[in-house]
Amino acid sequence: MKISRTTAEAILLAALALVIGGCGASMQARSAKVEKSLLVNPAVLSKGSGDQALYRYVNPQFKIDRYSRILIEPVLIEKQGELNAQQLENYQKLANNAYLFLKEELGKDYAIVTRPEPGTLRLQMGIIEADSSKAVRTVLSSLTPVGIGLSVVQYGATGKTSGAGEITAEFKITDAMTGELLGAAVDRRVGGKDVQGVFDAWHNANDALQYWARRFRYVLCRERGDQGCIKP
Repeated sequence: MKISRTTAEAILLAALALVIGGCGASMQARSAKVEKSLLVNPAVLSKGSGDQALYRYVNPQFKIDRYSRILIEPVLIEKQGELNAQQLENYQKLANNAYLFLKEELGKDYAIVTRPEPGTLRLQMGIIEADSSKAVRTVLSSLTPVGIGLSVVQYGATGKTSGAGEITAEFKITDAMTGELLGAAVDRRVGGKDVQGVFDAWHNANDALQYWARRFRYVLCRERGDQGCIKP
């Protein structure tokens, strides 16, 4: 009996759910492009280490206790002029989600304001580039010997598994009143073998956005010297 392509793909997807159901949705990539930046001069950035952003800057004069409010700007899309209508729609959904994730997390510790006030941090974020996961490619790289081999080779070279989604973003923190640069970062996260990424093409990217929001809250918590900071 001949099995249709649609049926075969459905079988592969079901098998994948059994094989990779417990793996993470995103992880930090090994590199990110910093030649062009929408928000900050790349020259001020230095390579991060450990679980820090891939590239970062922290103003040595930054005093977190001066701030009790955060102004979160709408998330920007760096490649907006290069995207077609469908791509722009997908990027805008990511940008909207990123804003909501940041507002939800940071609102737990700070007053979220809509205009500059004394004691206010201004947070700007830009999406440099993003890519959806490719379901069948992810399935094949997880289940077939050839696919596994190619996926391993690709991961060894790039830090990204075959078919996984990814997103690169930059962040800029300034004093909302003076415009003084307090911090900046560029980071890139790529998809792991999370089964949800098979059924939702943008799951990896959205997971990264949620991670960055939680990470930002955690970094500020540590900077304040608070107890019980939750590491994402």
